Amino acid sequence: MTERKIWFDMDGTIADLYGVNGWLADLLAHNPRPYAEARPLVNMQVLARRLNKLRAVGYEINIISWLSKDSTAEYDEAVAEAKKVWLRTHLKSVKFTHIDIVKYGTPKQIGRNGILFDDEELNRKSWNGVAFGVDNILNELKAL
Repeated sequence: MTERKIWFDMDGTIADLYGVNGWLADLLAHNPRPYAEARPLVNMQVLARRLNKLRAVGYEINIISWLSKDSTAEYDEAVAEAKKVWLRTHLKSVKFTHIDIVKYGTPKQIGRNGILFDDEELNRKSWNGVAFGVDNILNELKAL
């Protein structure tokens, strides 16, 4: 049986980082603005309700997300804070067990298992457990 843990990537999975106008230029300039301004990629009210129901029956709800590829310690801190604020803004009712914001390219599966939702195919293929893309997040959660 799969561990009762659910992990979400953020950028390109629940947050539309790549839809923010000027996102790449900002990241290269070490401006965390796109992480703060990204629009949700799923209905956050429905997602929050489903996650809270799953948490109530024993699932851990977690985040595993990379920092920017081109970074400094100061920029990493700003990006991590922007991501945490984004989560508090868009999923304020969800109590996360872990929010792991790690260096870009860090293998997400190390020390983690359960269910992963991630837009990166390599992360899904390497995952220790079941992994899904972003197409049917709400339907996959409903089926749990």
